[in-house]
Amino acid sequence: MSSTPVQPKVQVPDIAAQVTYAMRSMGVPPIPRNYELFYEAYIGSNPKLTRELAALGNKATQRELDAIGEQYFGEQHRANLVEGAHTKILSELEGLLRLLKQEQTSLESYNKLLGETFTRINTKNASSADLLRNAISILSDATGDTMAQGAVMVQNVVEKSAEMDLVRKELDEYKRIANTDSLTRLANRRAFDDKLAQIYSEKKHMSLTALVLCDIDHFKKINDSFGHPVGDKILATVGNVIKANVRKDVFVARTGGEEFAIIIEGNTETEALQIAERIRKALEATPFKNSKTGVDYGPVTLSLGVSMACDSEDPNEIYSKSDIALYCAKNSGRNRAMLFEDGMKKDAAKSWLLYRK
Repeated sequence: MSSTPVQPKVQVPDIAAQVTYAMRSMGVPPIPRNYELFYEAYIGSNPKLTRELAALGNKATQRELDAIGEQYFGEQHRANLVEGAHTKILSELEGLLRLLKQEQTSLESYNKLLGETFTRINTKNASSADLLRNAISILSDATGDTMAQGAVMVQNVVEKSAEMDLVRKELDEYKRIANTDSLTRLANRRAFDDKLAQIYSEKKHMSLTALVLCDIDHFKKINDSFGHPVGDKILATVGNVIKANVRKDVFVARTGGEEFAIIIEGNTETEALQIAERIRKALEATPFKNSKTGVDYGPVTLSLGVSMACDSEDPNEIYSKSDIALYCAKNSGRNRAMLFEDGMKKDAAKSWLLYRK
């Protein structure tokens, strides 16, 4: 029998300690938004979240953790991220202001000393040689101290500026995460709404700006037949196909469920419809098959509705027109792109049940 004494089992006192221990074991920074993720994973309220977090292993990056947080906690998670970064910026600015005030005080003292020395030199009663000797000594010491303080000040300002630049980059990253759909890595509905509003606030090149709304045909049937994990992969692939068939500067977003939006700037109505048709054909030709099992998930097709910004007064109107054109594309047999026409409004006034199937 081994003579090694049995070590008493360490009892973790509460959930908080266990969550902190798990984060430390995985090398995850113990910041509030990460704690929120691990707490939810520990109590098991969301099994999918728990599985996704466990799949990251001990090499999880902050970007991966934030992407999961955005997916499951949404607005509150984004608010916490931005609030934390704003707090950092305020702290750095306060430190910088203190440095500047110190520098101002130092310069004021130096100016006062220069004034007093000038007054002494002008005094006719003092010995000229002693006066000059003392004045030179005082000014030399003061100038040296002021220059040294100035050098330290410059270094401190440089360091503070570098720290604020890091916070700025962190905020930019948070904004990117907040405006990105975690599944497809495209822009999300939040970013889309901002972009569409920007078009009508700036009103530049509206005659060459088009909104294309896309909807995957029979997507509910795909989910029901093959399950949501397959549906998620198809959504990601569709996003990639759309992105691959437009210019890099074209705005592409997943606006919800199986719906996508494309804002095309710099193209005529005819060209925008041609781009929509190119996307449709590319997806129609894309195979959707499981390479291991051979199961064919396809065909996967898109219906698309197109309208021009110059034909609408505001974001709501152009969205409505593109949506009506999309409905008519579905009602006409799906897997097609259609340009909005005024006559479509009568058809769109009918039941929208078909559109949602």
